[in-house]
Amino acid sequence: MPWNARAPSTCGRSDYKTEKQCKQTSFAFYQAVRDLLPVWVLEDTRTMEAFHWEEDGRACAYSPSEALLYALVHDHQPYARYLLAKYSGSALDMPSKSFCCCCRCQSGSSAAPHLAMAVRYNRIDILKMILKTLKEDFAESDRDGYMNRRGCVHAEGGKTPLHLACDLARPECLVLLLGHAASPYVTDCSGDTPLDTLLQQMRQSELDTRLKRVCLSHLILFMPELRFKMKKQLLDNEELWQSLVGEQTFQWLSGQSPPSLFMSCMQSLIRTISPEHFPEGLDALPVPDFMKPLDFRLQ
Repeated sequence: MPWNARAPSTCGRSDYKTEKQCKQTSFAFYQAVRDLLPVWVLEDTRTMEAFHWEEDGRACAYSPSEALLYALVHDHQPYARYLLAKYSGSALDMPSKSFCCCCRCQSGSSAAPHLAMAVRYNRIDILKMILKTLKEDFAESDRDGYMNRRGCVHAEGGKTPLHLACDLARPECLVLLLGHAASPYVTDCSGDTPLDTLLQQMRQSELDTRLKRVCLSHLILFMPELRFKMKKQLLDNEELWQSLVGEQTFQWLSGQSPPSLFMSCMQSLIRTISPEHFPEGLDALPVPDFMKPLDFRLQ
């Protein structure tokens, strides 16, 4: 090392690590999570051996938040459960810049990426764990802000987790988020609501048509008032949209007829379930099982 080179900070750690050593220990930790090693092994590695390199020349230990991102990628459910139980809300903090390139995210104007990551990889079980932590350990206003905030403009295109669930046709993720008070009226950086995003996906691609229709039926159950941008586009091309969403749904979305009595009743019933009792409260809905339109498979 040149005589005038500045030794990097180690984020409070006394042992010195070079950038090369950080890359080696980072990869070893990544592999350990990928291989679903026991939680105690992963925690020993995270707290004593693994470092990642920051752009400003610091060697930093992995935070619980960063470890949770790895658990999400590799669906390591025991490790995710441990991190959320032991570190609670801090496991959902914003990771360092080495995990998110967007400076805007670091300023706090965007949400930490855990919810979006759970949706992107369709990690239903870990998503339920995260939502449980938000429900139990966050104040209501903080929880709502966390869930409805836009994500990184680079990684997620400024979408909220709910937009991402619509974009990727993830019906289980979608209904979990809605049931835990994610707003169906929140807009992304383009001003689109989740319904706009879903309709755009239905128009642009014939892939996953069934899943998109399921998402649509779930989404409108939580939308007693239809507010979205694409209503004029529906009216301008009635034949196309009737084929995509069905004639009855088209009539309702375009404002040409009110929702069916069944849909109105189901919307009213859904609103009786608070986020604190979701999804368990679904079992208490006073309708026969065959009439319940939400096949969650979440229990």
